[in-house]
Amino acid sequence: MQLNEIWFLIVGVLFIGYFVLDGFDFGVGMAIPFISKDDIDRRVVINTIGPVWDMNETWVLVAGASLFAAFPEWYASLFSGFYLALLLMLAALILRGVAFEYRGKGETQKWKNTFDWMIFIGSAVPALLWGTAFSNIVQGVPLNEKHIFTGNLLTLLNPYGLLGGLVTLTLFFTYGLVFITLKTEGEVRDRARALATKVGVVATLLAAGFLVWTVVAHFSWLGLALSGLAAVSLIGALLLNHFGRDGWSFVLLVTTVMSAVGSLFAALFPNVLPSTTNPAYSLTIENASSTPYTLTVMTWVVVCCLPLVLGYQAWTYWVFSKRVSRKNIPAGAH
Repeated sequence: MQLNEIWFLIVGVLFIGYFVLDGFDFGVGMAIPFISKDDIDRRVVINTIGPVWDMNETWVLVAGASLFAAFPEWYASLFSGFYLALLLMLAALILRGVAFEYRGKGETQKWKNTFDWMIFIGSAVPALLWGTAFSNIVQGVPLNEKHIFTGNLLTLLNPYGLLGGLVTLTLFFTYGLVFITLKTEGEVRDRARALATKVGVVATLLAAGFLVWTVVAHFSWLGLALSGLAAVSLIGALLLNHFGRDGWSFVLLVTTVMSAVGSLFAALFPNVLPSTTNPAYSLTIENASSTPYTLTVMTWVVVCCLPLVLGYQAWTYWVFSKRVSRKNIPAGAH
């Protein structure tokens, strides 16, 4: 395996890690208005991700930096062509971060409700746009001979892209609800479990259509295997959630997210950004990658640093592994 192929795999793994970790953060943020009856319930829901959401979000920075260093041509065409969509996503992520930090700074319920809706919007918009973006990356976009994107924002809002966005929106919503059942007690947990079943059915139907479309249009045996694994694990997760097996349901949803995102990278390979204008204008792992020396240095950095990052993050999750309930919210807390 060549270094550029290894780095295509590494970039894929980093994005998978991001969606596995920040995916349930998005789902928790979207769940706040639907499973909370009062401010204490909302505090319970927010506290399930309070210690880890910002750490999870840093994975997208690592993935983006790796993309920039390993495949600068891919990074340049992608971030210039998808500029408006990525700007909207960045604005939503900033909105969510501000809301988490400032929600407890005010005394009035109107103040808190405003920031709760900011969390909802800041979670739902990226969940939708990530699916739309990756769907367009797999499907291909109009690139000219200089690998410059010649479309606009509406070009990305095509049926395949929008379906991919709806899949990630509903899948992350389900994922977050199951995470809430894993991390809470009492009525919040019961409401999250019931809603996860309903949203999960919608996610399953949308995902089935999207995965079939992807396999037919961009067939690969690995993509087919990963798509099948994603479908089976999603159905299994919903069944286990229904019977109250929170831990195993969450594990299967992690498997669903990993295999679904992996199937997109499998469908994309060996391209990194196909051109719908002319296949000869497509970006591939060959013409988009950095020099072998750069990739070699980066590989050693990953080998040395990634285990430390994974170890620290695993330790953090272990420290904050206990369930959250209404009794954990101090009287008068904001």
